[in-house]
Amino acid sequence: MNRFAELLDRLVLTPSRNGKLTLLVDYFRSVEDPDRGLALAAITGDLNIAAVKPAMLRTLVTERMDPVLFGYSYDYVGDLAETVSLVWPQTPGHIPNREPTLGDVVAKLQAASRSDGPKVLAGLLDSAGISARFAIIKLVTGGLRIGVSARLAKQALADFGKVDVAEIEELWHGLTPPYIELFAWLEGKADKPQKTALALFSPVMLSNPVGDGDLEKLDPADYAAEWKWDGIRVQAVCEGGVRRLYSRTGDDVSGAFPDLAEAMNFSAALDGELLVGEPAATGTFSDLQQRLNRKSVTPKIQQQYPAFMRCYDALQIDGEDLRALPFAERRKRLETFIKTLDPSRFDLSPFVEFPDWQTLEELRRAPPHPIIEGVMLKRWDSPYVAGRPKGPWFKWKRDPHTVDAVLMYAQRGHGKRSSFYSDYTFGVWSGPEGAEELVPVGKAYFGFTDEELKQIDKFVRDNTVERFGPVRSVRADRKQGLVLEVAFEGLNRSTRHKSGVAMRFPRISRLRWDKPTAEADRIETLQALLDR
Repeated sequence: MNRFAELLDRLVLTPSRNGKLTLLVDYFRSVEDPDRGLALAAITGDLNIAAVKPAMLRTLVTERMDPVLFGYSYDYVGDLAETVSLVWPQTPGHIPNREPTLGDVVAKLQAASRSDGPKVLAGLLDSAGISARFAIIKLVTGGLRIGVSARLAKQALADFGKVDVAEIEELWHGLTPPYIELFAWLEGKADKPQKTALALFSPVMLSNPVGDGDLEKLDPADYAAEWKWDGIRVQAVCEGGVRRLYSRTGDDVSGAFPDLAEAMNFSAALDGELLVGEPAATGTFSDLQQRLNRKSVTPKIQQQYPAFMRCYDALQIDGEDLRALPFAERRKRLETFIKTLDPSRFDLSPFVEFPDWQTLEELRRAPPHPIIEGVMLKRWDSPYVAGRPKGPWFKWKRDPHTVDAVLMYAQRGHGKRSSFYSDYTFGVWSGPEGAEELVPVGKAYFGFTDEELKQIDKFVRDNTVERFGPVRSVRADRKQGLVLEVAFEGLNRSTRHKSGVAMRFPRISRLRWDKPTAEADRIETLQALLDR
């Protein structure tokens, strides 16, 4: 267990991608089965421990220490697992017979019922040191927050076994923890696991952003253009009666979209964009968010926000793998196939006709629909290959909107940022002249450099006027405060926010130390953007 705890500690403190990959590969190489497979499952979110919930953990720790003291400690540290692991009282004179393995811990937790889960967890925490306690708590809460995505973990597996990550992704949904067959293959001790499961995920083909000078080297006649819709990229796969809807990272999201899955009565693998509403009246991303991150949805939600798929490409039709064919041929096959599907659930992404790059740029700047976020360029002769090859596909997004807003609240971050105020709520001015007030319009926690983070953190500490647990309210009026230039992709109307608006992908693009707070933007600026 201590090996897993050490891995988590080092991953949290290692900012670079390559550094994290090295740590993971070394762990897979030095740790035996089943521990390394269980660690992998924990990192990718595929380890299920149902007997313990975070609320039970809070109850356990407040039974062992003063609740107020725990509250102060949690506010200061900012992370539940870290706080509990530090304050949990060690059993006097307790010396464990041996260090439990990760397999031992997972077996005990998975064997526990909901009623005896808290007792089992308490026993494990009593017998563990601080680092092991931290790891155990991360296991049961399910949110590791160590800066490692499932995709990065799969890349580490590929590096460990010296194979292409696409091979890992194609096998993934047919495997189960602790992945003993997978590791045996990667170590050269066994043959590659057979793809026996149906409706497996295929690694998606990704695009590169259009950079300065890129289009000058390209012939417009070599490329097709499509609108880039503001939904989520999905893959609809149906094989042998098994229906699965995957996100672009290979997560099975079928449970959140049963209405779309029910209409997948075909034998194919289609690539496209998941949207809500109707093909002729597409809803906003805010509408789509009503369906996202749900394990199940009510009939009312399905009726209010029906899901459909705007299809871009066909990877497989009637058992035939089409990925090696040029895009022009795959598109023709898709155009024919989509006529056989329910038109309320599946439609075809239309082409954008353009004679030259200047014409396409004008169309990109003023698309015909508010939820279009740019255009996609695809070479007519490009096969469908996994990853992000340079040249075949490009994305040319609209320029982001910007607004000057005033910092209002700051909250401590997590992981390596737990000692910094790194999550910022900002607002714009609202109300008649002479009685203006700031209304929050968004929250951002990225876009700034490490040096800028230190500068903002110092400002927050020097200008705090109120504290609300881990959140600080900072000085922000017409004469004092910090103006942030915020970039965002779009706006939606919102009844949940006092301002009436919600930003799409806000991030801090610049610190405006030079700008007086009184000159920050007003809510009317955002309302006018919504009206347009």
